[in-house]
Amino acid sequence: MTGVPGVPADVMHTLFHSDQGGHEQVVICQDRASGLKAVIALHSTALGPALGGTRFYPYASEEEAIADALNLSRGMSYKNAMAGLDHGGGKAVIIGDPELIKTEALLLAYGRFVASLGGRYVTACDVGTYVADMDVVAGECRWTTGRSPENGGAGDSSVLTAFGVFQGMRASAQHMWGDPTLRGRKVGVAGVGKVGRHLVAHLLSDGAEVVVTDVREESVRTITELYPDITVAADTDALIRTEGLDIYAPCALGGALNDESVPALTAKVVCGAANNQLAHPGVEKDLADRSILYAPDYVVNAGGVIQVADELHGFDFDRCKAKATKIFDTTLAIFARAKVCLLYTSLSGLA
Repeated sequence: MTGVPGVPADVMHTLFHSDQGGHEQVVICQDRASGLKAVIALHSTALGPALGGTRFYPYASEEEAIADALNLSRGMSYKNAMAGLDHGGGKAVIIGDPELIKTEALLLAYGRFVASLGGRYVTACDVGTYVADMDVVAGECRWTTGRSPENGGAGDSSVLTAFGVFQGMRASAQHMWGDPTLRGRKVGVAGVGKVGRHLVAHLLSDGAEVVVTDVREESVRTITELYPDITVAADTDALIRTEGLDIYAPCALGGALNDESVPALTAKVVCGAANNQLAHPGVEKDLADRSILYAPDYVVNAGGVIQVADELHGFDFDRCKAKATKIFDTTLAIFARAKVCLLYTSLSGLA
């Protein structure tokens, strides 16, 4: 394969190897005037225009940003399909610390790049971007969702993302313990930002005992001021080792389930909002070998994309919430199918 300057061979392999990606289009964006450096990855438009958020993050390298865009966009194809949306999967990442380089000029430049795709990609919020940012991007791109209600949008999609994760968690409890309530269960939430904060509220309302952690002290301070009865773990490692933990909810960045964290988990269920929780192929087997139930992230965290997709057709919150409620049934159906497959595999091994 002919190399591309600045793009490592393993990244090029991921671009074109169907088992790992098979992406339709990857766009490298740069605007020197504003300092924008971004990657837009379209994994699939088979079901319709690719839909996915814009992540703004200080990646260690351009290669890391490209790899993240590829992984996230592939996950969006699965997520949108499982949510029954007429959208394929796409994702964009903007390289840099949003607290240092985010400007109106940069966001407008990004909007022009998205607009240049002619509707093949519809963008929204993600880590490091907010409703106010999408309002700015929309100034140059009509294929922008997650805007404020004042500008014709649906507002903060993290509300329904958290609600959907809560439904997935209820389904996990039903499958594991025979009751869809979290009452009396100890739940560890790693990451209490936009989504995690709302998830904690649902858990407490349902009677769960909640333990939290976050790399940002401000986020921890905010959540403990809102809910003084929750417990704070020193870090994620301490959280996953918490004695008596029933459910672990990764709600920050991807790769939370890896060769180090899975052996240390005390929880019997993993159900969280983070994308791409499995650090690499094979982690799912490690979870199964420890009898840990894993609720697929692209299923349970689909509430937000359900919301932003609805924005394209005239947003109705009740309609979106009803659709997000079905994440409970979808998650249960996946568990049931997995149980049958596991039984079949076991019987085949005895034959």
